[in-house]
Amino acid sequence: MTGRGEPRRFIVFEGGEGAGKSTQVKLLAEALRRDGHAVTTTREPGGAPGAEAIRKLLVDGETARWSPITEALLINAARADHLERTIRPALARGDWVICDRFADSTMAYQGYGMGLDRAWLEDLRQRVVGEDEPGLTLVFDLPVEIGLSRAVASQRYERMGREFHETLRRAFDEIAQARDGRHRVVIDAGGTVDDVAQDVLATVRVTYGLAH
Repeated sequence: MTGRGEPRRFIVFEGGEGAGKSTQVKLLAEALRRDGHAVTTTREPGGAPGAEAIRKLLVDGETARWSPITEALLINAARADHLERTIRPALARGDWVICDRFADSTMAYQGYGMGLDRAWLEDLRQRVVGEDEPGLTLVFDLPVEIGLSRAVASQRYERMGREFHETLRRAFDEIAQARDGRHRVVIDAGGTVDDVAQDVLATVRVTYGLAH
């Protein structure tokens, strides 16, 4: 169980394409497990059987496959299933939950990137997520040209144009600075894998008061 006043043991990795989030999720989970913690790693869209089925609808096919509002509703349907079947049960049994993307990505991609009304997206977030906000969000920042050079362009979002990805980078920067009561820290994702992992672990230790 978390102590009184301690942030929720729900950590989210956010950022643009090719920022190395998936690798760093794995490395942080390994570090926490070495220290004796139970850890659940997961991702969005996806993270539960129903949500994974929706993920295939979202990441496969042509870039213009869905309208922005349809896409946002599909993502939030997947998120509701993910929360119900994976995140909430893991937190209830005392696990740390580490998730590759969550609701900030919806605001960045469908709000800033695709032009959906941000107040509507925020209202939808509050209705779906409720009190189950992350205790810490790590926002990975990386120049777009580097991120796209790392991405394999196998998913719809990776194939969207350079301008879209530049908008995403600005969006994540603005979201990271938002004064909305959610705890976010920007991580420079341009270093080596080991350097970024050290920054991530140091941030987690400071946020949660963990011993070095």
